[in-house]
Amino acid sequence: MKRLQDNVTIITGGGKGIGFGMASAFAKEGSNLVITGRNEARLLEAKKKLEETYGVKVLALVADGADEAKIKEVITKTIETFGKINTLINNAQASKSGLSLIEHTKEDFDLAINSGLYATFFYMREAYPYLKTTKGSVINFASGAGMYGKPGQSSYGAAKEGIRGLSRVAATEWGPDGVRVNMIAPLAMTESLSEWKEAYPELFQKTIQGIPLGRFADPMQDIGRVAVFLASDDASYITGETITLQGGSGLRP
Repeated sequence: MKRLQDNVTIITGGGKGIGFGMASAFAKEGSNLVITGRNEARLLEAKKKLEETYGVKVLALVADGADEAKIKEVITKTIETFGKINTLINNAQASKSGLSLIEHTKEDFDLAINSGLYATFFYMREAYPYLKTTKGSVINFASGAGMYGKPGQSSYGAAKEGIRGLSRVAATEWGPDGVRVNMIAPLAMTESLSEWKEAYPELFQKTIQGIPLGRFADPMQDIGRVAVFLASDDASYITGETITLQGGSGLRP
């Protein structure tokens, strides 16, 4: 029996990067999936790969994280298709990285808050009744940008720290119902990080030099397997925690 056999996991931003890495890790352990994102072609390609490789069922849904009505629709279609939710992973986030605080416009700031903090809130609120039934779990994403004050990440850091606060409160409120809420603060090699490396080579080198192992995490093998652990019965005693997967002190000042 696989660790998450016949579970149902929702992963926002599950068509690429860390999201796809986690989707692969969960599918490998037998979990059926709901993956969301804004690019339908990418989602359908990810669905095909996951179903063919792991033999699970994948529901791919186009959804903008800031759209409350669309998020309600995702939850409704999940229940119509699978009848339950075991794990909710709020991974998707957009932001204007590389802009200093004083360069940010309100629209730039709104982008991070809406796609991150509000989306996480909406998904958690709508999924809660079903997570309560399954004694399920929520995995949200924090970042060293907010935890350690990374330059050029003011709106992103603010959104992520807001998510941390929301998660800690939810862990307290939902614990009596058997629903666990934890956070992962990752630093993984993804398409987006490769683009960041090209745009900010000096900052990239400074960051990688601060990591004792000299590498970033792998989305499936490192981030995905920790997420699987947090969603499993093996972590039934863990809630309200931030698991930092940044390989050392790379993002600390």
